[in-house]
Amino acid sequence: MAQAASQFDYGSNESGSGPGFGARAGLAISIFADRGYLRAEMAEDAAAAGLRVAQMTDLARLLEPGDPPALPDLVLVDCPVIDGAELAALSRLDQRASKSGSHLVVSTSMGSLDDVFGCLDQADAQILVTPTRADRVIALGRVLARSGNRVRELSEEDRLSLLRLTEQVSQIAHKLEQISSHGAAEASGPFRFDSASGYAGKLDPKLDPQFDGGSDRLVRASRPPLPDPRLVRKIIRQRQLRARFFEGDLFADPAWDMLLDLTAARVEHVRVSVTSLCIASGVPPTTALRWIGQMTDVGLLQRVDDETDRRRAFITLTDKAADAMARYFSELGNSVASMV
Repeated sequence: MAQAASQFDYGSNESGSGPGFGARAGLAISIFADRGYLRAEMAEDAAAAGLRVAQMTDLARLLEPGDPPALPDLVLVDCPVIDGAELAALSRLDQRASKSGSHLVVSTSMGSLDDVFGCLDQADAQILVTPTRADRVIALGRVLARSGNRVRELSEEDRLSLLRLTEQVSQIAHKLEQISSHGAAEASGPFRFDSASGYAGKLDPKLDPQFDGGSDRLVRASRPPLPDPRLVRKIIRQRQLRARFFEGDLFADPAWDMLLDLTAARVEHVRVSVTSLCIASGVPPTTALRWIGQMTDVGLLQRVDDETDRRRAFITLTDKAADAMARYFSELGNSVASMV
């Protein structure tokens, strides 16, 4: 068992040396990861970004009893496969980060994404899915930008422009990684998904104001109806078909693909998990999560917790977004049928 968490000292790691350790400038950072090489890699990148590594240890440290120490400015957690006890610890960490104002970056796998997403709802954590080193560096850059309070002062249009610029930088970084790895198998070819998005269960009317029997029915009562979901699904299939003949990145439009998927799901009365929505976006999961976060910030998407299992959460359109999609398809009228 690792030493008690309350004993670690900012400015030293497990061995008392290493990149960035002992420095007194920059934001302080804690790293929790079971893979030793990954901890060292994270520490190296953090030091290169001017961050001060305060702690570097395994996930077991999060499970230790007793009063935890104060959180540093940034906490990095790597949990590709996570069990119930670790989920509970991650949820507590999320609550503490929210109260202290610490930044939280959590990397996981596609198989654990729904569980991790479900327990992170307080601290506006960044979630990375099977990230490359470039993804982690970009996440550190976003933390530094947030720390300067510059991002939150931007207009919605500027925020979207910044996100697109961030994605362009990410794509460049990935290309450079592919070149440097001499075409390694895991880096070759465009990102593709083999499975279509899936949905589980019927939507509880309580979770969607459109079907609520209460006062929320008064919202936008004159709104045109949402389109036939069969039509929307046909549009989605035709958009996905392009990837069979062209590079996937050429037509990447994750925001629109997710809006289409959620529009159909809303009419079908089905829930959409974050994993399903990432698949529907047609871009790498980490990129999709950034778009989900941005679209939530501007009021197009919303997180809905599962009333029967608080560890699960789903993504739905807001009334604002549903209204816009309904009016868009209404404006297209009968011509949309001839387009597909």
